[in-house]
Amino acid sequence: MIGKIPRIVASFVAVPLAIALGLIASQRPIEMAGAGGLDFSRQVVRKGDPLPVEKVAMRDGFGLSVRHVGQGGDKPLLVLVHGSGWHGAQFDALAPQLADVAEVLAPDLRGHGAEPERRGDVDYIGQFEDDLADLIRATAQPGQKVVLAGHSSGGGLVVRFAGGEHRDLIDGAVLMAPFLKYNAPTTRPNSGGWAHILLRRIIGLTMLNAAGIKALNHLTVIQFDMPKTVLDGPLGHTATTAYSHRLNTSFAPRSAYEKDIAALPRFLLIAGAEDEAFFADRFEPLMAPLNGNGQYRLVEGVSHLDIVDAPETKTAIRDFLNEL
Repeated sequence: MIGKIPRIVASFVAVPLAIALGLIASQRPIEMAGAGGLDFSRQVVRKGDPLPVEKVAMRDGFGLSVRHVGQGGDKPLLVLVHGSGWHGAQFDALAPQLADVAEVLAPDLRGHGAEPERRGDVDYIGQFEDDLADLIRATAQPGQKVVLAGHSSGGGLVVRFAGGEHRDLIDGAVLMAPFLKYNAPTTRPNSGGWAHILLRRIIGLTMLNAAGIKALNHLTVIQFDMPKTVLDGPLGHTATTAYSHRLNTSFAPRSAYEKDIAALPRFLLIAGAEDEAFFADRFEPLMAPLNGNGQYRLVEGVSHLDIVDAPETKTAIRDFLNEL
C-alpha cells in the first residue's frame, strides 16, 4: 500500500498537466480576415507632425520609446498608455493639447511600435507594470503628482497597476473605455469582433502557471483583426496583431478584476456611447459600488477608438488634472 502512494500522488499531478497540455495543443492561431472589428481609419491619418521619440532605460537596459511634451514644475505628470495592437502615437493629437496643464509621456509599451524588441511579447507577466514604474521614477520630480491614463487595454493596465505593488506611485487615474476583463459585463463578445481569443490555450497556460510552469508563456493566445488598410499602409510595420500569454496577461486587470478596481485612486472614466468593443453604459453600474473615487462621462455619438481624440475627452481630462 505504501508503495502505491507515490504513484497515486504522481497521477494527481500528471492528469491536470495532461489536461492543460491538451487544451493548449487543441487550439492554434488562425488566419485573420483583415476586415477589422474596429474603425482605424482616423487613427492612421497623421494629425500634424508626429511627436519626437526619446529612449528611457528600463531596469533591464531596454530603451523604451517615449513621447515627452510639456514640463513639470507644479504640473502633474500624466502618463498615457495606448491600447492593444497600436502604440504611443495614438496620443499624438491629445498629448500636445494637455501640455499646458501637465507634463505628458506617451510610451510605446514593450512589444509594440516601431522598435518593440520582440513584437507581441514580454519577458514575464507583470513587466508592463515594472516598465511604467521605471518610467515614472525616471521622470517624476519630488512631490510631483502622477496620473496614469490609458485607453482600452491601456485602461485595463492602469487598473492592474492600481491593484499591484507599484500602486503608491500614482495619485490619480484616467480610464478611456477601459478593458476590464473578457468576462466582465462591460465587454462585448470578442470585443466587438476585434479580438480572436484562444480561450482553451489561455485556460491551459493558466493551469500550468498555477503549477509554477512558465515555459510555454511565449505562445500566442490572442489575435487582432487589424484592417488590411492599416497593415498595408505606411504605419503597418508598427501594428501588433497577436500577443503571447505573458504579454496578454500583463495587459489586463487580474482575474479578480473587482479587487483591482477597488484599489483605484481618484479616477475619471470616459467612454463613447457608440463604443463597438464595450457596453459603455455598464461601466458605472459595475464600478461605482466597488469604488467611490470615480467620475464618469458618457459621450454621445463617439466610437471606441475615437474617444481618445473627442473634444469632450480633452476637456474632461483637463478638468480632472486641474482638480488635483
